Amino acid sequence: MQIDLRGKTEIGDYMVICSGRSTRQVSSISEKLAQNIKDEFGRTPKIEGKDIGDWVLIDTGDVIVHVFRPEVREFYQLEKMWMDGGETSQSTN
Repeated sequence: MQIDLRGKTEIGDYMVICSGRSTRQVSSISEKLAQNIKDEFGRTPKIEGKDIGDWVLIDTGDVIVHVFRPEVREFYQLEKMWMDGGETSQSTN
């Protein structure tokens, strides 16, 4: 899921939220994504939570990516917090 943050906050322009099925998959997704960002754009993103694997945050500066286990994603419901009532999102899971 992609959420447009422009005009809502200074933390970034977009937020991407996705899920992995296990802690191992969440960690692997985040590791591969961080490496792709480094290879493609020459940026080393900040990463938090990779060792635990329940919820990993990848901060590229303009885009913030959250990779969750499904149970953790459901608990925090970031989509509801950041989306306006009439806003539509693009699903990316």
